Amino acid sequence: MRPAENLSDPWDAGRGRVLLRIARESLGEALGVGQAADYREAWLQEPGACFVTLKRWGELRGCVGSVRATRPLFDDVWLNARGSAFHDSRFPPVERDELREIAIEVSLLSQPEPLPSFAREKEALAALRPGIDGVILELGSHRSTFLPQVWDQLPDPAEFLAHLKTKAGLSEGFWSPDVQLQRYSVIKWAED
Repeated sequence: MRPAENLSDPWDAGRGRVLLRIARESLGEALGVGQAADYREAWLQEPGACFVTLKRWGELRGCVGSVRATRPLFDDVWLNARGSAFHDSRFPPVERDELREIAIEVSLLSQPEPLPSFAREKEALAALRPGIDGVILELGSHRSTFLPQVWDQLPDPAEFLAHLKTKAGLSEGFWSPDVQLQRYSVIKWAED
C-alpha cells in the first residue's frame, strides 16, 4: 500500500473516488434509491481492509470496518458501508431521507504491524505515534481499534490508550504485559 503522504498521487485519488462511489451506491441500493454500477477493476478483487465512516452534518453517524484483509476490497467497502449505516450499535439505522445529508469517508488500512509486548503502559505509550498510528488492542476476548483520525479528538497518548481500553471493555487504568498492540496506517478519502 502506498503511504499516506502520497494522497496527491493520481493513482490514489482515482481509486479513492471509486471506493467512495462504491460505498455510496451500496447505501443507495440498500435504501432502495439507486443501483450499483458493474465494477470489474482487478485491484478491487484483491484482498483489502477498510473502514467506512458516515457523518451527518459533521457528526459521526456510523463507522464499521475490517482491520485485516480477508475478502476482496470491493466486498469489504460494500459491506462495511452497510454495516456503518445499519449495524453500528451506537446509532439507529440510517433512513432513506438521511442519505443526501450523509458524507462518506473510506479509510484503506495497511497490514497491521505487531508491537512488542510491554511490561509497563509507559513503554507502550512511548511507542505510539500520535496522528500516524491506527491502533489495535487485544487481550483475550477484549478487542478494540481506533483509526489514526481519532488522534484529532484524543491527541494525548495516555488519553488515547485509556479510551481504547474502555472501548475494549477494560478499565482506563488497566495494564498487563499480555496486552497486545498492533499499529497500522491508512489512506483515506472523504466526500465534501
